[in-house]
Amino acid sequence: MLFNGRNFISIANLAGTSKQLLRQFWYGTPAQMSVHLKGRDLLSLQSYTADELKYLLWMASDLKQRIKHKGEYLPLMQGKSLAMIFEKRSTRTRLSAETGFALLGGHPSFLITQDIHLGTNESLTDTARVLSSMTNAILARVYNHNDLDLMAKEATIPVINGLSDLYHPLQILADYLTLQEHYGGLKGLTMAWIGDGNNVLHSLMASAAKLGMHLRIATPRGFEPDLRISKITEQNSKEYGTKLLLTTDPLEAADSANVLVTDTWISMGQEEEKKERLKAFQGYQITMQTAKSAASNWTFLHCLPRKPEEVDDEVFYSPRSLVFQEAENRKWTIMAVMVSLLTDYSPQLQKPTF
Repeated sequence: MLFNGRNFISIANLAGTSKQLLRQFWYGTPAQMSVHLKGRDLLSLQSYTADELKYLLWMASDLKQRIKHKGEYLPLMQGKSLAMIFEKRSTRTRLSAETGFALLGGHPSFLITQDIHLGTNESLTDTARVLSSMTNAILARVYNHNDLDLMAKEATIPVINGLSDLYHPLQILADYLTLQEHYGGLKGLTMAWIGDGNNVLHSLMASAAKLGMHLRIATPRGFEPDLRISKITEQNSKEYGTKLLLTTDPLEAADSANVLVTDTWISMGQEEEKKERLKAFQGYQITMQTAKSAASNWTFLHCLPRKPEEVDDEVFYSPRSLVFQEAENRKWTIMAVMVSLLTDYSPQLQKPTF
């Protein structure tokens, strides 16, 4: 007997069935969008088109609906393995990747720098080539984004950015899925970023305009986003007809915004800068006073872990806060990335309105 998550079917009943019908049985009918991501890397959302971003969000919604809500079993990663390289601590990225890949029937291997010879006794080039011969994909959480670029160049399997100093694409996909679920669409939403010009912001800047979203960014002087990424964001805004504001005034950024977003002010590796940063970010805490400037349907996002100086309890634990739904969606979006890059599965859920 075979089970595809919906029905038990005897092998005898499959005799003479065409390969195309068998493919549809396991993977579903082809998606109504001309997107083919199998074999690609995911290092930055900048290299993904609007249709490709929408496809990943569609895939995440599909997997969440079929697996979580319908209780289906989809062993799409059966026989596949994932190398997970982590130079930095992690809660959500590790759990979402490890449990998500296992839920799909695959075998994740968690590797920290004490476990392997990454860049110490063995070059990144050699490590990438070895992992390519033993696993089906690499997910790497690194300090230096250039290491990811080199790994992707040398590997013959997909490389996924689990976080680097420059980008955090998996986080922003989870944010978009959360907003899609809450608002029923993304086009026309205004997101206000109030905080550090960091990797999470960079991923937001690299993709928001492609989905028709406006950006209002407030960072203290000296903590602005990368200038190269700012220039790309300006080009994207012009191309997709969205609005972009960069300011140092948190209330100006929050003005009429649908979504208030912040992140940690002191990332891993910046602990020595804590005193300087806390002084520079005075006035940037998101509070109900900040929200008074926002749109009437405002919501709040934070990728976690959160510190009280970034957002007060009244906002963080309010009904407007989507942070825990956002955290869970890390799992469904990373599963969508892995399924899209490694299989021929197509979403069965009706395509959402973006």
